[in-house]
Amino acid sequence: MKSRTIQRLFICLIIAVCLTAVVSELRGSTGAPVFDVITVNSAVTPAAAKYITRSIQAAYDQGSDGLIIRLDTPGGLDLAMRDIVKELLNARIPIIVYVSPSGARAASAGVMITMAAHIAAMAPGTNIGAAHPVAMGMGGKMDETMAKKVENDAVAYVRGIAEKRNRNADWAEKAVRKSESITADEAKRLKVIDIVAKDIQELLTEIDGRKIDTAGGTVTFVTKGAVLNEREMGIRARILATLSDPNIAYLLLMIGLAGLYFEFSHPGAILPGVVGGISLILAFFAMQTLPVNAAGVLLILFSVILFIAEIKIISHGMLTVAGVISLVLGSLLLFDSPVPALRVSFKVMIPTIIIISLFFVAVVSLAVKAQMTKPKTGREGMMGEEGTAITPIHIAGKVFIRGESWNACSQEPIEEGQKVKVTGLKGLVLEVERIN
Repeated sequence: MKSRTIQRLFICLIIAVCLTAVVSELRGSTGAPVFDVITVNSAVTPAAAKYITRSIQAAYDQGSDGLIIRLDTPGGLDLAMRDIVKELLNARIPIIVYVSPSGARAASAGVMITMAAHIAAMAPGTNIGAAHPVAMGMGGKMDETMAKKVENDAVAYVRGIAEKRNRNADWAEKAVRKSESITADEAKRLKVIDIVAKDIQELLTEIDGRKIDTAGGTVTFVTKGAVLNEREMGIRARILATLSDPNIAYLLLMIGLAGLYFEFSHPGAILPGVVGGISLILAFFAMQTLPVNAAGVLLILFSVILFIAEIKIISHGMLTVAGVISLVLGSLLLFDSPVPALRVSFKVMIPTIIIISLFFVAVVSLAVKAQMTKPKTGREGMMGEEGTAITPIHIAGKVFIRGESWNACSQEPIEEGQKVKVTGLKGLVLEVERIN
């Protein structure tokens, strides 16, 4: 036991030395400050929130002098945004949100995130605003009373953030109530942000010597000769971010339903069922982080039911057509969000609907064809078969059918060499009749 404890302590010591060496290497022999840099250029989702919160914690644990968040977002989910803002307001190290590069934006949820930072900066040619709350998810559209409550809550929230960071709370309220949006220069003039900088180096030069208050106390920026440590997403975070993409979630849902449908209609295939089950689980996991409309999910499931019913009920294709229509409507309603990044792209949706519809139609056709195909063996397989009488036939005789000689009988005399057709089967004796 003692030897194991010593080994564990030795391993911990080696890890601590390695971490110290990495930090020392970053800081350099002159003790240069280190700023971690991360990039968020997507919708604000739970995956983005985890990436930011973990990056803040990692920067604090490793003794970095601050964290720079390069931001370009069209907005996103309210809960994810609030998780990020909570971390920014309670961060023990300086957090800088930099809306960059030129052409980027901090819209909707991005407004709250930018204003919650200790230093808010923007690159020339960027914009910020349009933070009016909208109805998303299972509930559909809000009534007037609920919409007013949500709007007032968002106003109080953003004003609280702006006042805590000594920024323009009146403009922040306009961004929520009137969806007002402004450029980087206007944002600086109105004291919505602190700095307009063309790149991170200029940004660091601008904040050198500034004092800010963090949850860990007052900090004075020292940025001369700063080292930038680009921090990439980990594998787990990348997988979660990928699954949180509505296009990926939609494709997984379609593949899952198609796989299970094929397995149920052709039992024993195994692989389609396994792939379908895994895809469905991943799709449902992704959907819990996205604004999913229940009506869209039900319409897609109903389309599968209609395709299955086509196999059981002869509708001459009407159920298949109804299934395709239900699939199209369900796809359009699946993700209920005004933010394009949280909806399925038509470039993905249209080809997927066409391919999946053709797949379902093909499987239905094969199943119906199999049901309609005449049996090749047994009693049913012999009915209607044609052959030649190789002896005279009446009470008894022989016929040549399917390359075989069979005993046969007939209700009327049949001459040798006459063409005959099977009308019944008694044991191993064929009942035949003359073909005129």
